[in-house]
Amino acid sequence: MTVTRFAIVPIVGATALISVAEAQQPAKPPATTAAPAGDTQPTLLGQYADWGAYTASPKGGKVCFALSKPISSKTEPAGRKREPTYIFVATRPAENVKNELSVIIGYPFKSTSDATAEIGTARFEMYTKNGGAWIKRTADEARMVDAMRKGGDLTIKGTSGGGMQSTDQYSLKGLAQALDRAERECR
Repeated sequence: MTVTRFAIVPIVGATALISVAEAQQPAKPPATTAAPAGDTQPTLLGQYADWGAYTASPKGGKVCFALSKPISSKTEPAGRKREPTYIFVATRPAENVKNELSVIIGYPFKSTSDATAEIGTARFEMYTKNGGAWIKRTADEARMVDAMRKGGDLTIKGTSGGGMQSTDQYSLKGLAQALDRAERECR
């Protein structure tokens, strides 16, 4: 576990991802311009089905990422309130980070718990800290991103500090195009 894995969470969480709910309306994504140096507000590069491609420049370091919100969420016990949840795949060229997968779950995880990600029959363990989750074994990230590019949906499961269990399902439609666009921006 490295500190740099947490670098994008404040950017994403603090800005509420340019109101991702609005940006993910497929009818008409907003016009974009390049983010000025030092701009922590993400800029939408393009909307691709259920995924958006974004860029930001916190503290002058460029970050590009593909982002989505769940198409369905379930909690046990049912009806428990939580903050918005997102999944994103980030690239930070200055740190030599490519396709780092992260989840903002919308609640503080139980301190001793892990989360899981499932794509078809493939299952990936995720470690948790506060309201974020990351792939436990960084060597699995490339395999998971490849599975996501080929898959139809992704399921993330986790447990809150209060014992609530959540299951979030994400569509992977448009992910490959969003990743390709983010990669072109961060070359």
